[in-house]
Amino acid sequence: MPVQIYNADNKYADLRFKLHELKKYRYLLTSLVKRDLKSRYKNSALGILWSLLNPLAMMLVFTIFFTVLSRVEAQRQFPVFLLTGLLPWNFFSGTLMAGTMSIVSNSQLIKKVYFPRELLPTAVLFSNLVNFLISLLILVIFLYIYGIGLTIHALWVIPLLVTQMLFSAGLILTLSAITVFYRDVLMILDVVILAWFFMTPIFYPYETYAGMSTVMGYTINPAQFMRWVNPMASIIDGYRTVLWGSVSSSGPAGMDPVYFIRTFITAVIIFIFGYLIFARTEHVFGEKL
Repeated sequence: MPVQIYNADNKYADLRFKLHELKKYRYLLTSLVKRDLKSRYKNSALGILWSLLNPLAMMLVFTIFFTVLSRVEAQRQFPVFLLTGLLPWNFFSGTLMAGTMSIVSNSQLIKKVYFPRELLPTAVLFSNLVNFLISLLILVIFLYIYGIGLTIHALWVIPLLVTQMLFSAGLILTLSAITVFYRDVLMILDVVILAWFFMTPIFYPYETYAGMSTVMGYTINPAQFMRWVNPMASIIDGYRTVLWGSVSSSGPAGMDPVYFIRTFITAVIIFIFGYLIFARTEHVFGEKL
């Protein structure tokens, strides 16, 4: 059986060879996902139950604030409205923060043995996916408590989830590679994610900014602009539309295919860009770490 030798100087490895490598090391991906899940809940009394309790606690805090303490009128069935935005956001932000540090935090492993470096950020993505799928149980329960249930439109969740994973993967491949060279990325990312949270329709409906506004003499549609510059706004609005509905609807509705296709294409482009950045820099990770 011929031995395959990895050439660390080859920045542009053959795609077929790369795919073969990823398939060959798929057992390692499973082990890394299990390790991430175990380390996250190590020495925790409730363990993986925190995947259910954490979004439930956050939903409770936001619900009390917006329905009791705040004078702002909350949306109908507010706990469901909130969860449909909060759960995907937690999946995204958790993946982004941990994925950004996935290479740096595994520096000793990278220095000792060769394996496809893409497995490290990918493992973070899949471990957070497991938590997201578990937390969806809370959302499904609340959907039935409030008499909404799951409709045929809920099938849109599958392509939306694939789109979000592609988008997240592209970002963490890019950021994890850059962090090897510049450790300031994580500090900057803390601020960016906070601003990103408020720029995404999580605790307010997307339609809030559907009107025209004038900024510095230019008339723009803030909602449309939000979709252009923030794919997560479209993704989260998509989850909410197919599971809860919209301000103008009385229940869940189907997605606009045009908006979805545009968001999906954006996610694919970002994924390809992220992979190219990662592939061009991974050969020097061991040296820089």
